[in-house]
Amino acid sequence: MNLTLGQKLFRTKPAERAHEDSQAHGGAGLNRTLGLFPLTMIGVGATVGTGIFFTMVEAVPKAGPAVILSFLIAALTAGLTALCYAELAGRVPASGSSYSFAYATVGEFAAFIVAACLLLEYGLAGSAVAIGWSDYLNNFLQNAFGWEIPASLRSPMFVSDHSNLTVHSGNFNLPPVLLVIMCCILLIRGTKESATTNAVMVVIKLAILAFFAAIAFTGFDANNFTPFFNTDNSKGFAGMAGVTAAAGTVFFSFIGLDTIATAGEEVKDPRRNVPIGILAALIIVTVFYLLVAMAAMGAQPAHLFEGQQAGLSVILQNVTGQAWPALVLSAGAVISVFSVTLVTIYGQTRILYAISRDGLIPKTFQKVNPRTGAPVSNTLIVCLVVGLVAGLVDATFLWDMVSMGTLTAFIVVSIAVPVIRAKQGPGAEHGFKVPFGPYVIPGLSVLACLYIMKDLPLATYRVFIIWMVAAVATYFLYSVRHSRLNRKN
Repeated sequence: MNLTLGQKLFRTKPAERAHEDSQAHGGAGLNRTLGLFPLTMIGVGATVGTGIFFTMVEAVPKAGPAVILSFLIAALTAGLTALCYAELAGRVPASGSSYSFAYATVGEFAAFIVAACLLLEYGLAGSAVAIGWSDYLNNFLQNAFGWEIPASLRSPMFVSDHSNLTVHSGNFNLPPVLLVIMCCILLIRGTKESATTNAVMVVIKLAILAFFAAIAFTGFDANNFTPFFNTDNSKGFAGMAGVTAAAGTVFFSFIGLDTIATAGEEVKDPRRNVPIGILAALIIVTVFYLLVAMAAMGAQPAHLFEGQQAGLSVILQNVTGQAWPALVLSAGAVISVFSVTLVTIYGQTRILYAISRDGLIPKTFQKVNPRTGAPVSNTLIVCLVVGLVAGLVDATFLWDMVSMGTLTAFIVVSIAVPVIRAKQGPGAEHGFKVPFGPYVIPGLSVLACLYIMKDLPLATYRVFIIWMVAAVATYFLYSVRHSRLNRKN
């Protein structure tokens, strides 16, 4: 049966076929090797550390001490969306996360647009986090050995100040490239090995962050919280406008919730473990973010955060007057960023795997090594792109762009809840259900995401629109003709 263009745009893939497809496309499928603890640690690994170690430098100058409210707003928004993720993960236990959810509910074209948001989100997040690794690695080397990486080998070639682009032809940021290579080697060895390594690193970094809070609180000064809101309106960030803008900057770090859902096809008993893993990760993340943010703001005046490199290490050194606490913190940050980068790249490869399996991008991305259970070609391509971006550009635009992609994906996930309930009916097999019916929590989630999005920079919207135009062109030039659903009609 020939479908019209309109029918192709809105055709959906039944949720019950999601896992069947992974085993029926002529190659090895992903293996269910992840239990609840390593799954939760994947979410925590992709989340805890990133927003604290790096974005305080970007967020505090916008919100001042009220950055604590920014973390609360981001956590509340992520919490509302987490409930929606938890239900959809039980109903659609497939790789691909919000892309798979959209494909089962609002149609192929919308799913492809969500996929484009996720690729932007994960790709730039991997690069941005790897870039931040240089500062803490350099701080660690200084404190441990009195040696530092030459500036030309830890500085990007392309530097932006939000309005102008400067080219420094002799620079290349080598440390993040080395980090991406290490992540690549680990990921092609297999998911179970990667998840185990990640879980160990997550436990270490949680201990390091608790160590930071314990020492930073010894230098706590309540005067650092006065005035609580940013009073400088030269950039439009005074009062709650700065709080919301900072919430948009830190929101990208909640990408970990989406990462848990990307692992749907590799989880044992996904209808139970994925919802629990999402909610458990959210609780752990929120507690540690607020604890560390409160300690950091109490130990250092807000104006000192702007442009500060390896900020948490510097805070400990200033509080204690000694180098060893900063050395411990820098070592913890090096481990933390490794785990964040590892999990972010993992999420990117699983989304590409799901899109390729559906025929919307070339088959290269769905080929799985039968021995390791890893999509090797997929992983190599992702790591090449992430490594090049991390080595050549700075992170000025990346944080807000990642937040834009995350928020857009979260909105689609929220809309998908009432749609899939209507499609599957009351008799469908599922686990967790969003409380208060299919409209209240999803509706609040959409509104909260829009509230944060409204204060993202104009430049972020411009780049996002360009990316969306490229995604739409790709869909109509390639994806709509190669979709596997064409063979089902």
